[in-house]
Amino acid sequence: MTAAPAAPIRLRAEDDEDLKVVSACLQDAILPIGDMGFLPDEKRFVMVVNRFRWESAARPRPGPTADDDDLAPFERVHCGVRVEGITGVKLRGIDVKDRGQILELLSLETVEGGVALHFAGGGCVRLDGAGWRLLVEDLGEPWPTGCKPSHVLEG
Repeated sequence: MTAAPAAPIRLRAEDDEDLKVVSACLQDAILPIGDMGFLPDEKRFVMVVNRFRWESAARPRPGPTADDDDLAPFERVHCGVRVEGITGVKLRGIDVKDRGQILELLSLETVEGGVALHFAGGGCVRLDGAGWRLLVEDLGEPWPTGCKPSHVLEG
């Protein structure tokens, strides 16, 4: 018996608890630096990420073994992220002039007066806006990938 495919996500976050759920869904998303931008006149920050579908990563897969990634890959999907109510953006450890740079999103967290997006390598995007609202929605169909993100724990 095969498990039903996971449905596309469509989430909204308006506080710390909501943002923790969204952060878990977006962990290990990757994006070219050119796929994010601030629209000051609209008080909006947007980005399109390549999201690893954590919600489907543990489901049973066809093939000789459930761990056979070559025969039964994981999935990624394009995902739109929009943050409303943003009055300013600050960058740390990210060179916006390096247009070929690929960023890996590790987490999102609420900070005083806004939201912080933390990237691998120490980069951070701080979104200022006391009344922010974040919207996330999968775009299009997922595609297979044989790679599941993993993190080395420092101890």
